[in-house]
Amino acid sequence: MKNPVERLSEKLLKGDSQKAALVISGINRRYLTEFESSAGALLVTTKGAWLLLDFRYAEAATYKAKNAEVVLFKSLLESVKNLVTDNGIKEVFLEAATLPYAQAMSFKKLFEEAGAEAVLDNQLDDAIKALRIIKSPYEVSKIEAAQEITDAAYSYILNKVKPGVTERDMAVELEFFMKKQGAEDLAFSTIFVAGKNGSQCHGVPSDNVVNKGDFVTIDMGAKLDGYHSDMTRTFAVGYVTDEQRDVYNTVLKAHLAAMAAVKPGLKCNSIDKIARDIIETPYPGTFGHGLGHGVGFEIHEWPAFNFRDETIIEPGMVITDEPGIYIAGKFGVRIEDMLLVTEDGCRSLTKSDKELLIL
Repeated sequence: MKNPVERLSEKLLKGDSQKAALVISGINRRYLTEFESSAGALLVTTKGAWLLLDFRYAEAATYKAKNAEVVLFKSLLESVKNLVTDNGIKEVFLEAATLPYAQAMSFKKLFEEAGAEAVLDNQLDDAIKALRIIKSPYEVSKIEAAQEITDAAYSYILNKVKPGVTERDMAVELEFFMKKQGAEDLAFSTIFVAGKNGSQCHGVPSDNVVNKGDFVTIDMGAKLDGYHSDMTRTFAVGYVTDEQRDVYNTVLKAHLAAMAAVKPGLKCNSIDKIARDIIETPYPGTFGHGLGHGVGFEIHEWPAFNFRDETIIEPGMVITDEPGIYIAGKFGVRIEDMLLVTEDGCRSLTKSDKELLIL
């Protein structure tokens, strides 16, 4: 398979040697070159690609960056202008969705001086999105590696949770373990909530103490080589009530039904409806977020399992399946896997058990 810079060139420039794409976004630059920096630019033409970086990053990029020639600049604008002029470029696509207005106007003026036109529409953004929404086998392997760390961390923390521990302490333990296992960073801020705090779907770990009879919900993920994982599990400490068991089983039923329904050709919002219908009848108004979101180079990507998203599901998409029930002031339950869409359905990239666990 061609590398992402080559695929971007084919998709957007279509062999026209007078066209180029200038990528400023740090996320997109790293996606295309596998090199992270706080500043810089990537110029893509049909003849080649140049990763422009300042003194802080240029040397490291010569060892680590892929798919582009590294150029050390003193003035980014001048270096871009010289490359545009030297390569006879007449049109330069810019990232209209993410580029600040003032910076976009600076490049527009610069290209005019070089005899080129700045294209300030969504063509470049859409082309990159089309690449990123379908994960290559290489990208899937990176996401799976991040998830292996996450699964291991979940197994580890289960041996630490007991009555008397605090949410905050357990979150720190979890995060430290993932870093020790090789995670470059957390995929997002860890959620570790117990008891009544579990009804806050994005609750923040606090000094709240875990007690017998509590549900504990952990939403966690690791970042590895730029790729993210995302997993949620809910378990009980000591015992469960009949209400807790019924809520858990309802969420699990919705989760499994959605997973079984995913296949290419369906609309994303149809999967959300399957899970939502299972929850809304017995527990109306308790499932207030979308069923899932894309995961990859960012923790929230495209597409989404929600009522608005009519994107057609395709093989290679990685989307979470995370229904939940949140009963204010009492407890909450969420179960989340990452699903890889295959030719005839999907498979979960998450290995941790989903059956109701009572510690």
